[in-house]
Amino acid sequence: MENRSHFRSLDELIRGLDRERALLKEMFAKRKTYSFRYDIARELASKKEESLEFLRRNGVIRDNGEFVELEDVYLKFFEEVLEVNEEINVASVKQSIDNLNENIEYYLIEKSPAKKHSYLTEVKRILHTIALNILRSVIDLKRNIDSTYKNEPTLAVKKKKLEHLDERRKDIAVFIKECEKVIDEKQPTFFLEAMDVQLKETVTNVKYQMNEAYHNLIELDRQIINYLNLIVYQDHLVKKVQRLKYLKDQLILDTNTNIRSMLNQTDPVWMEPRPKYTLKVSIPMLRNTDEGLRILHKVAAGKGNSRLKKCELAEPLTLEDMQAEAQVLQTVDASEVKNAFMASSDNLFHFVMNYGNYSKKMDEEDKLVLFCQIATQYLDELTVEDNYQTMGNIEYPLIYSRQN
Repeated sequence: MENRSHFRSLDELIRGLDRERALLKEMFAKRKTYSFRYDIARELASKKEESLEFLRRNGVIRDNGEFVELEDVYLKFFEEVLEVNEEINVASVKQSIDNLNENIEYYLIEKSPAKKHSYLTEVKRILHTIALNILRSVIDLKRNIDSTYKNEPTLAVKKKKLEHLDERRKDIAVFIKECEKVIDEKQPTFFLEAMDVQLKETVTNVKYQMNEAYHNLIELDRQIINYLNLIVYQDHLVKKVQRLKYLKDQLILDTNTNIRSMLNQTDPVWMEPRPKYTLKVSIPMLRNTDEGLRILHKVAAGKGNSRLKKCELAEPLTLEDMQAEAQVLQTVDASEVKNAFMASSDNLFHFVMNYGNYSKKMDEEDKLVLFCQIATQYLDELTVEDNYQTMGNIEYPLIYSRQN
């Protein structure tokens, strides 16, 4: 028999799991593959062989040939805490009900007030645990039903799994009724004698949670029946399609079936959108009733629909409006000013400000715009120095032609 120890304290357990969290996280994520190789686990472990030996010795992992696996106790613990377990654990509910009955008997027999109080506290804890386990089992059942129907590819296996999940549903319903009987019928003496404020509040909460769980089980029963009916329909449809394919492959589809006549009778256009038939107002109603007259007045006034409002039309264009007119816009040719500047020895800013051959009247702002335009468009032909000068509140760089 393998020699194993166990964690000696909660601190040691938490430290050990935290130190190897990378390995445990990866093993838990791949728990369904059953193929986590030993060499991969060795690479993920913090201290390689030493860490694996530590986890193996304390019962966290076990060897399986060339692979390693999480021990069931830790695997089930992680699944229950993270609420991703697939197995519906109804045995724990039954065990909790048995423990409840035992602690109630101990309470009724015990004479010591201190011991009776300890049993009463345990009864409250067990009741809370029963309610929590039942609610968790219902949640797990709901998740497994949906997952089985959506993800199981084989119809026969899917049907069998849903039937087994329905048996789990029945077991949970039986345990709910059993727990209610313990509270209301089987242990009346205890709940009359020991009923205090805390126990009364606990019993009320437990009954409310079990009632909610029972109603959820009724809904799950309907869902399972619906899923099973859909599986039967899908199975029948698959068999029919397989039969048609066989007849088609044997070239006897037209002679052995009436498929063509059936298709000619139905002739569905399933890609075509559904037609919408609008209701039209009766002409006699509009003419002969007060309601119809009011509708006509509203339509005439354009109040019924803004799209019916009559738009005002613009006056027609005259012959004078349609005659072509030319409009001359005076501009300054920047390339012409640049060429004149390149032939001078002046700096660009002073040249632009004092140039006298502009084709239109230029103010100071227009000349600044022209200066920036020439400086950016013809930068490759200019030399920009680091020196700056000012004119009034304008500071400008000294820019010369590279030909000078």
